[in-house]
Amino acid sequence: MNERIGRLLAQMTAVEDELRTALHEQETRVLYRIHGKRIEFEEAVRARHARMRRGWLRWVSEIRPQDLLTVPFIYGMIVPLALLDLCLTLYQAACFPIYGIGRVPRRGYIVVDRHHLGYLNGIEKLHCMYCSYANGLFAWAREIAARTEQYWCPIKHARKVLGSHARYARFLDYGDAEDYPARLQALRARLQAEQHEA
Repeated sequence: MNERIGRLLAQMTAVEDELRTALHEQETRVLYRIHGKRIEFEEAVRARHARMRRGWLRWVSEIRPQDLLTVPFIYGMIVPLALLDLCLTLYQAACFPIYGIGRVPRRGYIVVDRHHLGYLNGIEKLHCMYCSYANGLFAWAREIAARTEQYWCPIKHARKVLGSHARYARFLDYGDAEDYPARLQALRARLQAEQHEA
């Protein structure tokens, strides 16, 4: 990767981090405060949320019948999701120490907190918990796979990849064989250094 691209990637990462922080600060200033593990809304906001909540009977009566038919398919995915979760946990425990790279902590990816929202009824809270788990699990899996890819095969594809992970931009260019073993070791060393910095 040339120096200009490296600088641009570093700038992009810094701007993304700054934007993420600014958006979170704005949200917490306006709607809620986080105290440790507790999320607190102002009393007026909590009261407004309670008034806006639809009871589950009303919610069920307003949902489209075809949406209800998809529920078994959605919730039937819990078994493969739980199996994926277990497999990823075992994979990291077995392989990452051998590679000398840090495990990816679940807690940063699987965030289940929408059930604290007072304007959601019980069914909606359950849906939100499920979606939080599933999407968090996929994000966690993606980072585990990205670290594995950086360790074993950090080479970009010849074709454009949609939705590539954040590590991909720093991978070696497709077909650029110059000093491949040394650059592979450098990318592995960078990955291993992340564990010590964390």
